[in-house]
Amino acid sequence: MSELKPIKIRQPAANQLLEHAKKIEHEDRESATTNSGNPISYKDATLTVGKKGTTLFQDWVLIDELAHFSRERIPERVVHAKGAGAFGYFEVTHDITQYTAAKVFAHVGKKTPIAVRFSQVAGEMGYPDTVRDIRGFAVKFYTEDGIWDLVGNNTPLFFVRDCALFPSFIHILKRNPVTHLRPDYDMFWDFISLRPESTHQTLVFFSDRGIPSSYRHMHGYGADTFGFVNEFGQFFYCKFHYLTDQGIGTLGSARATEIAGQDPDFLIRDLYNAIATGNYPTWSFYIQIMTPEQAEKHPWDPFDVTKVWLHADFPLIPVGKLVLNRNPKNYFAEVEQMAFDPAHLIPGIEPSPDRMLQGRLFNYGDTARYRLGANNLQLPVNSPFKLHNFSRDGFATLDSQGGAPNYHPNSFGGPDNDKRALALSPLLPVVGNAGRYDNGGEDWDNFGQARLLYHRVLKEDEKERLVDNIVNWLKNAADFLQERAIRNFANVDEEFARKIRERIQAQVKPVALAEL
Repeated sequence: MSELKPIKIRQPAANQLLEHAKKIEHEDRESATTNSGNPISYKDATLTVGKKGTTLFQDWVLIDELAHFSRERIPERVVHAKGAGAFGYFEVTHDITQYTAAKVFAHVGKKTPIAVRFSQVAGEMGYPDTVRDIRGFAVKFYTEDGIWDLVGNNTPLFFVRDCALFPSFIHILKRNPVTHLRPDYDMFWDFISLRPESTHQTLVFFSDRGIPSSYRHMHGYGADTFGFVNEFGQFFYCKFHYLTDQGIGTLGSARATEIAGQDPDFLIRDLYNAIATGNYPTWSFYIQIMTPEQAEKHPWDPFDVTKVWLHADFPLIPVGKLVLNRNPKNYFAEVEQMAFDPAHLIPGIEPSPDRMLQGRLFNYGDTARYRLGANNLQLPVNSPFKLHNFSRDGFATLDSQGGAPNYHPNSFGGPDNDKRALALSPLLPVVGNAGRYDNGGEDWDNFGQARLLYHRVLKEDEKERLVDNIVNWLKNAADFLQERAIRNFANVDEEFARKIRERIQAQVKPVALAEL
């Protein structure tokens, strides 16, 4: 094979096929086969009766390929459908064993392989990368104690506190069930204005951070509250932060719209090219720690995912570094089939009473079982370890565990309880009367942290862009929804709400009856 060279300097993503050809140019070309490995004599024509005759049913080469072709797609994710993935490692740089006995943090210098998936939240697989949206930032740690999935976003909070509202919230981001159009501004603003706890995240959503310039230039957060257990059985609450070392980068609305029309895969392309050229992105990993005693006395609910733990009260504690240095070998195998589940926790890390987390502990795994089957955790990207459990059989079983017993207890050498994991399982008091407590009422502080964000964090030019971004969506909603949303924003700042109202009025032209 003659050497293949690019005609001109191109991005690494454009040269993928050329790079593949270079790897095999000194090897004999492989013979084409069917899916069962049978050699194919001629791949460019079907088996027919004469030159112009009908195709024979016995053309198994054709049927084999067509049958597989019609099954090449699996259900896309209901949320986070479109995304990019990469691989690398997590390295511990600071000792936090006083807080947790999790092996991933065992000692300074320890490295753990990781996989990361970045994603859009709302749209489908064909969704442009630069539409205003929350971005997913999920990290899979391949530890000695199995998989730890830290599933988060590029914001440290969320729109609602209770998982009972999660499906409805996602529905308002999706297509209108009748018109099949998105966004539906009435759906969005109706829900948002009826649940005032969403105000804090809404401000973040419409801020500059609502459109990152690349996945490399955005922070990541576990968002939910988790628990830590140290080797002495002491329990702590924690939050996870992974802050970009590349610096924050964002896109203005006009530029983002322009890119969406020119390169819908802008963020995916950027990440691939950066890693392919050795420009490996990194994030500094931090935690916040709160004791159960502090949680009991804290003025804000520490398990409320619509709020943050203020850094002044609970400073960031450095832990380590995330490094991404390998692109996927195959997107479908290693990114589309990658599945995350917050219930995948290793000894030393526990859940908390966070209502959103409690719902996610079920929902994520159930989604993976629907998309990928009951044995999705046997896929190499999801669990490259030898399994030792009592689950057997089912669709696409890859590891049947030989002759090991499929029941417990047993007398024949099957896996048994892990003493270390048992020692790191704390007894947590659960006290209260069972009931459906709506935590979105007026007795909850729905605007205090949004007010802090607006007054103490945002600069004046950022406030102006925030107003414009809100107006661009809110002006399309029904009048009564505009009024309700503006009343909520007035609880953040009266002047802020006034600017929104005035700019909407300036942009909305009254329609005369004769024009209807």
